[in-house]
Amino acid sequence: MARNDSQGVVVVGLGRFGRSLALELTKEGVEVLGVDADPRVVRSLAGRLTHVVEADSTDLDAMRELGVAEFDRAVVGVGTNLEASILSASVVLELGVRNLWAKAISKAHARILNQIGVHHVVRPEHDMGKRVAHLVTGRMIEYIEFDDGYAFAKTRPPRALIGRSLGGYGVRQAYGITVVGVKPFGEDFTYATPSTVLREGAEIIVSGPKAAVEQFCALEYDAGPRTERRSPGRPW
Repeated sequence: MARNDSQGVVVVGLGRFGRSLALELTKEGVEVLGVDADPRVVRSLAGRLTHVVEADSTDLDAMRELGVAEFDRAVVGVGTNLEASILSASVVLELGVRNLWAKAISKAHARILNQIGVHHVVRPEHDMGKRVAHLVTGRMIEYIEFDDGYAFAKTRPPRALIGRSLGGYGVRQAYGITVVGVKPFGEDFTYATPSTVLREGAEIIVSGPKAAVEQFCALEYDAGPRTERRSPGRPW
């Protein structure tokens, strides 16, 4: 199945992670070559992916015959079988794919994948767990962390910033983060500028080193517009 499709993606291993990824890519209009050793999995995805093939992804010759070398991007979604994951990633790298993502199920697994040259290692369960922990324990509405210790968060502005312009307050100098977007209460998100003034009920998107973002989001903030409930008999 030799092809010349640098815009397509090879997805190796069509378990829960690989299957979901392959279907989402297909939904987005990306041509996908799905590879799995289980014939039942392959049959279940027939007609739903651009191409889906039953093959041993640890076999260099088999993967070469499928035309994997013609692709610029590949994802190894094999997780539970560490040997198959590492060997599959090694085969894809040997075929010269320039951008390889691989799923890891542990820190040790991730380290080995990095050592053999995988360009991007992802740990879906671990990364999602960290993200949810930040949302549950902090004041973040959304949180995204990158491999290099850089993070984005959606949160509410701390009280100290309410009614102040970003430039006038010196947010970057004070907290080591950058406010990149602002959503005034009841309005859409817009880019933040030094003249942007934060109001009660706003949401903001901030970026910066992970520790700085976490510290900023832990500051005391305004909970936003709310209806006050008065106790019976009290006029205030």
